[in-house]
Amino acid sequence: MADDLLVIIPTRGRPQAVPALVQAWDDTGATADLLFAVDNDDPELAAYKAEVAKLKGDPRFRFVYGKRLRLCGTLNQQAVKAAKKYRYLAFMGDDHRPRPAAMAWDARIRECLSGGPGIVYGNDLLMGERMPTAVAMTADIVRTLGYMAPPSLVHLCLDLCWLDWGKGLGRITYLPDMVIEHLHPANGKAAVDQGYEECNSDAQVSADSAAYYEYRDGGGLADDLAKLRKLIGGAA
Repeated sequence: MADDLLVIIPTRGRPQAVPALVQAWDDTGATADLLFAVDNDDPELAAYKAEVAKLKGDPRFRFVYGKRLRLCGTLNQQAVKAAKKYRYLAFMGDDHRPRPAAMAWDARIRECLSGGPGIVYGNDLLMGERMPTAVAMTADIVRTLGYMAPPSLVHLCLDLCWLDWGKGLGRITYLPDMVIEHLHPANGKAAVDQGYEECNSDAQVSADSAAYYEYRDGGGLADDLAKLRKLIGGAA
C-alpha cells in the first residue's frame, strides 16, 4: 500500500534504535513506510549513516538529515511535507517498538482510520489508555492545522494535545491489544541517557507544561477544534 501510511521517528543519539525498529517491522510484518529524522549535528551521525548502509536501500526505510529542531519541530517539519503525499501519518519515539499480534499493528491503524478524519493509538505498556505516547492520525488533520502537534511545544505534552483533539472531536480510538511498547526509564525498560535527561529536566517539564496549558486554555485548542470540526463536517 504505497504512500498510505508513514511513521515518523525523530531520533537523536540512539543509532542502536535503527536496527531494533527494523527488526520490529520485520517481526510484525509491517508494510508502513518508516522515516528516521536525524539531526545533522548529532554526535552519533556517523553511526546512523553506518546503519543506513546496512539496510542496502530497503525502500521501507528512509532517513532525512536536517537542522536540529527538537522533537516537536522535527515531527512537524516532516509531517507537513508527508501530508501532501500520505493518507495516514504516525509518530513513534525511537524508544517505541511495535509488537506482533494476530493482525499487524499498521493494518489496524489503516482499518480504524479508513472511515474519515480521526486519531488512533495503542497500548504502550506504560501509559495505556491515559496517553497516546505513540499515535496515528489521518493526514488531513495535519493539512488542516498546518502541524501534527502545537509548535509551541518542544518535547513533552504532545500526547496530551492529541488526546484533546481526539476527545474534542469524538474521533479517537484506543486499541488495548495493539501493543507499541514504550521502552522508557519510567518503567525500567531503558537506561537514562543524555536524551532522557534533557527532555525530562525540570526546565523542560516546566516550559512544555506551561506551553500546553496556554494552548489548552488560551484559545489555541478551541481554534484547532473548530477547524477540525469543519473538516469532519466536510467529510461527512
